[in-house]
Amino acid sequence: MHSMVSTQENKAQDATGEEAAPAGRKAPSVEREAASAGRRGRGRPRSFDRETALERAIMAFWERGYEATSVSDLTRAMGIGAPSLYAAFGDKRALFDEVVQVYGARYGSFTARALAEEPTARAGVHRMLREAAVEYTAPGRPHGCLVVHAATNCSTPEVEQDLRDRRNAAIAAIESRIRADIAAGELPPDTDAAALARHAGAMIQGMSQQARDGASRAELEALAEIAMTIWPRG
Repeated sequence: MHSMVSTQENKAQDATGEEAAPAGRKAPSVEREAASAGRRGRGRPRSFDRETALERAIMAFWERGYEATSVSDLTRAMGIGAPSLYAAFGDKRALFDEVVQVYGARYGSFTARALAEEPTARAGVHRMLREAAVEYTAPGRPHGCLVVHAATNCSTPEVEQDLRDRRNAAIAAIESRIRADIAAGELPPDTDAAALARHAGAMIQGMSQQARDGASRAELEALAEIAMTIWPRG
């Protein structure tokens, strides 16, 4: 589903179709202008650092969520005009899809690494929660998890479903690892793998919200330690 720029979102545009900065303030632009208009051919698109613009879009969606982030919010944050956004990234939904992919690789991959690199499910989840306490409170960027927070008050069914699927996939990965440990004798045979995985998922999602509400790294690390006390021993 394509997102359209509303008339309320449209800012005054200059002759090139780019959004003009508000009076008295320079827009934080990543567009690299030619030294003079004469050095840029008529109709030639302005160039900008796509990766920098994408990183700024990640921060905007991470801070506000999907629904509350308008195209005007994005163009201001990214330092480009709406025509450049559409040309480089497609519409808002397409941009968000790319943002989620890059966020997962750049900021959210610690969860999959913990499960893959630790010798047991218990060790993997323990590491995942401890690292979540660090990642979710890191300075200089929004707190919590984008995949959790972006779904807040989301009224776009496709986006809501995609984020739900991602969260459920993470829980399924934990459950799969728990079942492997039950088969290997690392956990008791009567361990409820589904419930234990749901508990881990609830903890990490709750830690995300706690971080948004101001919980410190130390507070979340303490929570992670308490969460592990319910795990059965092999």
